[in-house]
Amino acid sequence: MLAATGAGLLLWLAFPDQGLWWLAPLAVAVFGGATLRAGGPRGFLLGLVAGMAFFVPTLSWSGVYVGMVPWFALAALEALYFAVQGAVTGYAGRRLIAARHPWAAHTLVPLGWVAQEWARSTTPYGGFPWARLAFSQADSPLAHLARWAGAPGVTFGVALVGMLLLSAAVLVVRGSRRRAAPVLALAAAAQLGPAAIALPTDGRTETIGFVQGNVPTSGLDFNAQRRAVLDNHVNGTLSLAERATKDPGLVVWPENASDIDPLRNPDAADQIAAAQQAVGVPLLVGAVLAEPPGRSSNVSLLYDGAQTPSQRYTKIHPVPFAEYIPNREFFAMFTPAANLAGNFVAGTRVGVFEVPAADGSYAALPTICFEVAYDGLMRESVAAAGETDSVILVQTNNATFGYTAESEQQFAISRIRAIEHGRSVVHVSTVGVSGLIAPDGTVTQKTSLFTPAQRVAAVSLRSERTLADQLGQAPQALATGVLALLVLVAVRGHHPRR
Repeated sequence: MLAATGAGLLLWLAFPDQGLWWLAPLAVAVFGGATLRAGGPRGFLLGLVAGMAFFVPTLSWSGVYVGMVPWFALAALEALYFAVQGAVTGYAGRRLIAARHPWAAHTLVPLGWVAQEWARSTTPYGGFPWARLAFSQADSPLAHLARWAGAPGVTFGVALVGMLLLSAAVLVVRGSRRRAAPVLALAAAAQLGPAAIALPTDGRTETIGFVQGNVPTSGLDFNAQRRAVLDNHVNGTLSLAERATKDPGLVVWPENASDIDPLRNPDAADQIAAAQQAVGVPLLVGAVLAEPPGRSSNVSLLYDGAQTPSQRYTKIHPVPFAEYIPNREFFAMFTPAANLAGNFVAGTRVGVFEVPAADGSYAALPTICFEVAYDGLMRESVAAAGETDSVILVQTNNATFGYTAESEQQFAISRIRAIEHGRSVVHVSTVGVSGLIAPDGTVTQKTSLFTPAQRVAAVSLRSERTLADQLGQAPQALATGVLALLVLVAVRGHHPRR
């Protein structure tokens, strides 16, 4: 129980704000050591303990303004996936070790981690793919694996290093230090090796600016003064037009920059048009529209000179229990916070904005808030651009999470996505953190929380489809299939075959 708790806490420390990414493999090693011989029921309990020790502090931002019930409910739900993983690892690992196949038992953990993250990224209600092993590794050499096998490949790499460390520790305890040395060397090579291959950042460049307008107050009431939020972004854009040392070709506002519907409120439309005319280039606005009747839409709107937007993207994956409540009446019986959520509808089409430029138009790929954490949505977005040079735009609003780790955690996800898809990412928040991310994950023009800021810089545009884009879900499917095969071998008691 202590080991399971320690594994969860070590994993928490690997994520922002702490950002001790090198603790993630150690956490996996401790988790594997605790569960591999535990058996099914005990493995389930140990996995649940590790999951709670990890998710409760990591997702603490989810309860800052809505209380402990939603926070602990989300942590408990996510921890159940760890529990199932622990049960599978404990049951199959115990049988494989008893059959003298420790290599097969140790392989269960990295395979199980990929399968577990796949499951909780897609279920229930579309899943919650936050706090995956890969998203702790933005500063790690293992982040490079995202280019070839996506976020699941990074997760597998972290877990593999962890299990190599566990194998070396077992050999040392048994007095086989000479045999442990090559295993440790293999772990070091697996950890550091991916960084030996340089990530491409070449491509034509275009200058893009963003405006972080800030809000009058943090928390759930951030948009109580909706006009003030809009004015902040308008004024920030006017300041950008006056002070920018480079003329941008596109300016990006964050999610919820205009919670006053500009299609139905002429005053808001006039302010946005004035801001767009001041910079004299296309302006991408995050807005909330009062449509369809009785519902709302979270959208990105591209203004390029007219009073109304020329292009629109509606968020495809509204966040359950935040932007909408599935089975609202049922959950309202447990917490009044259920009535605080929105009533947003989902879009149906991937957004690809055509942005004119002197060297030919390019594609801007809008992604709204938590959508950046969903593998499939990001792949579809990049694929929709085809062979056109493109840049990923992540528009988010972190005002509802205050001064917590949520902003940095999301920014780290955008860095992994930049590597995975070989694209520059413009990550802009109402309150921060915002910044420009190169295709190799490096960061420039980063801002602080709850401060107005405007930034302009040249970004690289690329059209290449990485191997991760081409493989799609194949790495997850392969890992899950091999895991199922090993479990079947354990159940039937047969010798594992190559």
